[in-house]
Amino acid sequence: MKKRYDILLFMATILITVFGIVMIYSASSIWSAYKFNDAFKYVKNQALFAMIGIVFMLLIRKIDYKLYYKKTNAILLGCLLLLILVLIPGIGSIRNGSRSWFGIGGFGIQPSEAAKIGLIMFSSKYLEKSNKFIKDLKKGVIPILIILFLIFGLIMLQPDFGTGMIIVISIIAMLFIAGVNMKFFIAGGILGILGIIVLILIAPYRMDRITSFLNPWSDPLGTGFQIIQSLYAIGPGGLLGVGFLNSRQKQFYLPEPQTDFIFSIISEELGILGILFVSLLFLTILWCGFKIALKSENLFAKYLAFGLTFQMLVQAILNLMVVIGMIPVTGVTLPFLSYGGSSLLVSMASIGIILNIGKNSNSC
Repeated sequence: MKKRYDILLFMATILITVFGIVMIYSASSIWSAYKFNDAFKYVKNQALFAMIGIVFMLLIRKIDYKLYYKKTNAILLGCLLLLILVLIPGIGSIRNGSRSWFGIGGFGIQPSEAAKIGLIMFSSKYLEKSNKFIKDLKKGVIPILIILFLIFGLIMLQPDFGTGMIIVISIIAMLFIAGVNMKFFIAGGILGILGIIVLILIAPYRMDRITSFLNPWSDPLGTGFQIIQSLYAIGPGGLLGVGFLNSRQKQFYLPEPQTDFIFSIISEELGILGILFVSLLFLTILWCGFKIALKSENLFAKYLAFGLTFQMLVQAILNLMVVIGMIPVTGVTLPFLSYGGSSLLVSMASIGIILNIGKNSNSC
């Protein structure tokens, strides 16, 4: 039973990564040829990160997850340090209005991606050690919330609202399965809504995204442009799509379609069958991850596998909700499929950790 989950999870991860490389070529070739005079620029970069990511995943699979338990505090401290360093002019690089990158040659690394794993590890250890008094708000919940909002605050200084929300939702979900009193979630939900309102009010560009979300056609050439072009891509897809490489929206209509809106191109070119194929791969990854978490006898491993799996689920759902116009644009990538080395490496690392948990769990 253990091997079945491991093999299925591994195969689904490889398949969705390879599929992502193929679709990145389709989505980016025209834009890449125009911008770099090389139609394969983006796909070559993604293929390189995919190969590194696969090796990375296989190496991490061999590392006993109990080592993370011992080194969790050091890992989290390292993540905090990187989040601080990236905010310093001259060290961190600005891309798309956010100082959230370390520029290394022609590549960029986002420390906030590493922080997602680091905080999941720390929270898993904290919940395992605090299991007896987790229902106590002061002793069990407040300490983890302080760490959570410290990291959230550093990420918002970049600013990167999408990644911050993924982290917050993931940790709240971990607290929920740990058995925290429901009164906390009610109060936290109210405070969270108020906090989001404040964050929107202090940053006008976020209000523009809300406006374009409610009525994108009010500013079709400005704030509503991306979502309109995304819907134009999804609409004609039908059952089989318009055919691989035949997307119209990637021809300078949908901005940089290989990143946040790659699902729009998949929908346009491959139709409902393409959507079902991607959905099946994601569901397979999530099912295996949750099964491994449920079957694990070690409480730290259980929380860790659940947290990493749920985090990928949240990220995927947020991306898809943006693409189909259910929520405002957040800048969240689609795991394994969107162009981006940092996101891919972190997703691969997460799978590697889950595979190791499954391998070391007698009941999986």
